[in-house]
Amino acid sequence: MSSHSLAADAALPSPPPTAVILRRILALAAPTSLVAALQVISQLAETWLAARQGTAALAGWAVVLPFALLLQQMSAGAMGGGVVSAIARALGAGRRDEASALVLHALLIALAAGSLFGLALAGFPRAVLGFVGGAEAAEAAALYCAILFGLGAIPAWIANTLASVLRGGGRHALAARALALAWLVYPGLAWALMEPARMGLPGAGLAFAIVMIAAALAMSAIVWRGGAGFAPRLRLRPSGALFRRILAVGLVASALASVANLTTILVTAQVAAYGTAAVAAYGISARLEFLMIPIVFGVGSALTALVGRAVGEGDWATARRTAWTGAFLSLSLAAAVGVPVSFAPDALARAFTDDPAVAAIAARAVAYVGPALVGFGAGMALYFAAMGAGRMRGPVIAALCRIVIAAGGGWLLAHVAGMGLDGYFLAVALGITAYGAVTAASVRPGVWPGPAPSR
Repeated sequence: MSSHSLAADAALPSPPPTAVILRRILALAAPTSLVAALQVISQLAETWLAARQGTAALAGWAVVLPFALLLQQMSAGAMGGGVVSAIARALGAGRRDEASALVLHALLIALAAGSLFGLALAGFPRAVLGFVGGAEAAEAAALYCAILFGLGAIPAWIANTLASVLRGGGRHALAARALALAWLVYPGLAWALMEPARMGLPGAGLAFAIVMIAAALAMSAIVWRGGAGFAPRLRLRPSGALFRRILAVGLVASALASVANLTTILVTAQVAAYGTAAVAAYGISARLEFLMIPIVFGVGSALTALVGRAVGEGDWATARRTAWTGAFLSLSLAAAVGVPVSFAPDALARAFTDDPAVAAIAARAVAYVGPALVGFGAGMALYFAAMGAGRMRGPVIAALCRIVIAAGGGWLLAHVAGMGLDGYFLAVALGITAYGAVTAASVRPGVWPGPAPSR
């Protein structure tokens, strides 16, 4: 640890007791965790509804899954985390005018990013999906993909960005209200459009777009009325410095979210050689892994705001203690999911598909991935804390380790070691474990604070 770091920590009071920090985390995490729970239920229902459309539709849905999750992760957790971090640090340093001006810059980023998602995935669904899952899965999902991203990408980005503005101001409960209603409505609306309205898989895409449009309108009204604790300033010339406040964290975090989903895409592309049933089965396993993100997001969003405030005040000792308190809390939540499914992978697989071949392969995948979810929960929490601190080097290294182990190591285990599909599943689990371990190793004195990030 450098002498500068020691002096910075010594100049401030001792950090609050762990119990006090835990109460702060829980107070902010509770409303967001409620939304996360509703999102998990909605996503499980979506998996079940897709399976009811047949194996080809389930495979198509599985191919779209990484892109749909990337949209949510980037808008809410990655670039959204950049928004939370920038606003929390500005408020922590007493720069309320800067926080107000950041809203316009966050919305401009959301419009640009949502447009890119819509152009790529609504404009060229068969080309993109065919590369990942093959022609059959791409054809089954093309219209679903076009509707989901063509109508829903921009509203989802706006809704999640404005929710991040509220979280940056410490108003997590307000941010949760509109999103909670959206996820409550989504499963029933998706079922109505998919089955009674006979739209099939595209009905899920339309349902998503409808609820995100409603959420974006509700969030806009809340923020415009000063719900974040300040009135947004929209009549000003955009500033490169303020874009950098968001993008310095948000771009790195978005790249990490892309790498995480690219890992799933690369593994899916390799698993496709084993047939449509294997793709559908791996989709079920991947959903289990991605379900950890909304479960941890409640704690993670609280960590981004609390760590950002502490860093804005120059209190790095409190920032580190807050990060580790949240990490142990998230580890406990992840264990509550990962441990039970590790002991009953067959039951989980059969809950999502009636196809015996798909269920058998999915159970094998879940048996490998389930135990690794425990460390993944802690790693994800520390990733969100790193966004608040503006210290993203550790999560970057962790993400690169993960993709190399999962994709490259999977190929070696499957073909060189002769493990076949099980080799890919083992490599995915090892990659998840490495991600958690490397991220955890980066949250320590000397790295937090370490050198100031460039602006």
